[in-house]
Amino acid sequence: MSPTLARPAQSHFRWTVCALLFFATTINYVDRQVLSLLAKTLEVHIGWTASEYGSITSAFAVAYAIGLLGTGRLLDKVGTRIAFAIAVGVWSAAAMAHAAATSALTFGMARVLLGFGEAANFPACIKTVAEWFPKRQRGIATGIFNSGANIGAVVTILLVPWMAEKYGWQSTFLATGAIGFIWVGLWLLIYRQPELHPKVSAEELALIRSDPPDKVESVPWRRVFPKRETWAFALGKFFTDPIWWFFLFWLPKYLQDTYHLSLMDIRIPTLIVYNASTVGSVAGGWLSGSLINRGWSVNKARKTAMLICALCVVPVLYAPYAGNMWVVVGILSLAMAAHQGWSANLFTTTSDMFPRVAVGSVVGIGAAAGAGGNALMLKFAGLVVTWTGSYFILFMISGSAYLVALAIFQLLSPRLEQARLD
Repeated sequence: MSPTLARPAQSHFRWTVCALLFFATTINYVDRQVLSLLAKTLEVHIGWTASEYGSITSAFAVAYAIGLLGTGRLLDKVGTRIAFAIAVGVWSAAAMAHAAATSALTFGMARVLLGFGEAANFPACIKTVAEWFPKRQRGIATGIFNSGANIGAVVTILLVPWMAEKYGWQSTFLATGAIGFIWVGLWLLIYRQPELHPKVSAEELALIRSDPPDKVESVPWRRVFPKRETWAFALGKFFTDPIWWFFLFWLPKYLQDTYHLSLMDIRIPTLIVYNASTVGSVAGGWLSGSLINRGWSVNKARKTAMLICALCVVPVLYAPYAGNMWVVVGILSLAMAAHQGWSANLFTTTSDMFPRVAVGSVVGIGAAAGAGGNALMLKFAGLVVTWTGSYFILFMISGSAYLVALAIFQLLSPRLEQARLD
């Protein structure tokens, strides 16, 4: 703690930092989803084919996966303040560059740059939470910033079609990209390490540092990669991230195919589902933190919360038999809320199992595994729907994936202990 700082008597500044992470995640998802909403409009204006559009979206996924492997290590070496600002600046510039694109090739180039920049968001957020929160509060903090993904999806649905119709499609990319630069300015102005921040009281700093100190100062990537704890997290992401992306990308089409809804008709059902997932993200993080505060071990609290979330996805198995759209919406609302609660706790396990200096690398590895699973699941979904005309197999996979992932996690990290890196 710096003796030269005049610190306030009391503070809760860590929640201001958490708010910055929430807004970064919201902007991340808005920038990511603008193109999907405008795909049909741009097909007319730019003249690309369905195959070219597929290549554009694939380019983003590949760049995102590659970026995840590198950004975690960059965050650990450079620090969150500078590395996160650079990443948001890169993806904001890429988002604005879409407005100047005139062909499938130039859109693909902008998309690749967007993927590389956006890959840093979740590793940076998790690392920041590890730096600013004690273990017992990391679940709720992660749930809060993670809910920005759902808010971003809702904001995109509500605003992007209106902006495109009123001001032209270019305006949507310019506006969403510009918001990112505003965030960068606020981040650089506000963010410092807790020990160096003048708005952090001695009492709050003591709370932030109440966990035992890390035993290592630097962890090479090659020492993190082979650890069982790394693969517990990575396989958890590999099996469950694709379910979230399946719901995001295929839910509107499923509702249209099954219940013959128009594009305007599906807005209310999708908004209900996304809003439910926002609640789940915060509730899942709160649950594990509440159990820890009641005296439960970190291992028992995290895994109990993850088990409850996994069980809440199981009703998806009934979705193909429901027959009523609103029953399906209710089931999927519960499932997506449960996913976000699961995700909040799964992310937090990285800071339970690894020292702060290694968290960014571990999250990057796990998120890359999740991105690989996404690519496989989305391709598989297209083949299954094309070949069978049914979503039955996809719902069966979705309903069981979380229990499988939790079983693998338990096998690889039965006590959620710190990985041995020294």
